[in-house]
Amino acid sequence: MKFLHGSATALITPFTQDGVNFAALEKILFYQMQGGTDAVVILGTTGEPATMTEAEKEEVIRFCVEKVAGHMRVVVGTGSNCTQHAVEATRLAERLGADGVLAVTPYYNKCTQEGIVRYYTAVCAATSLPVIAYNVPPRTGVNILPATAQRIAEISNLAGIKEASGNMAQVLETMRLCRGGCDIYSGEDALNLPILLSGGEAVISVVSNLAPRQVKALTEYALSGDLPAARKASEALLPLASACFAEVNPIPVKYGMNLLGFAAGLPREPLTELSFAYRPHLVSAMQAIGLEVKA
Repeated sequence: MKFLHGSATALITPFTQDGVNFAALEKILFYQMQGGTDAVVILGTTGEPATMTEAEKEEVIRFCVEKVAGHMRVVVGTGSNCTQHAVEATRLAERLGADGVLAVTPYYNKCTQEGIVRYYTAVCAATSLPVIAYNVPPRTGVNILPATAQRIAEISNLAGIKEASGNMAQVLETMRLCRGGCDIYSGEDALNLPILLSGGEAVISVVSNLAPRQVKALTEYALSGDLPAARKASEALLPLASACFAEVNPIPVKYGMNLLGFAAGLPREPLTELSFAYRPHLVSAMQAIGLEVKA
């Protein structure tokens, strides 16, 4: 099942003290459309769903689906450490018009590899939408091993695996075993180029909140086989990728979006505002690729 191709943005959720800033969210979505982004992934890690109410999450899904219909795909984060909750969130996303869902591995519980298979089997059975498995063991404590990835890739609507393990050897083995089953997407900005050149179909990028046009260009160069241009685009973006992960995501990227004038607000506690020590690095990395810092 071919679903994503090119660049997808792991979108931030802009907040005010009172709730979601929908005026800012509309501007952010338009910025992504202008930048050529192929899909927005909402309510993933970068969107801070862990600190949002169920009502807020539903509002955000409805709003994004309405605003970008026909322009970009909308993928909704529905993963949970409770399988039934993930199933219910996935069904809701489908009812609200999502194009696909992103289901992070169960976190904190630290399930077995068999538990991972049963989890994705249940989520996929709950929907006709394409499902993306999200492997990010540094956050969840659970790692989709390549042999397990091969098993879930056989599920008909398991469209892809977002790989953010940071282990390129594992990514390559997962690709080898899943080829012909499901696609692999880069979930780590620093590894976008090698993953794309090794057969990845898309990136799900944090950096593209700030630089959608530049990340889109990188994917186009890589996927078309223009290695010199892809390498140049990647090397230009690497300092920004480093700056965006100087502290826990989405702390730096939200600060950067405020610098671009998008009224992203602060991350919700327990996340904090970007430390002063990291701000000059972020500003210089943004300016180096031509982004206009307004504050």
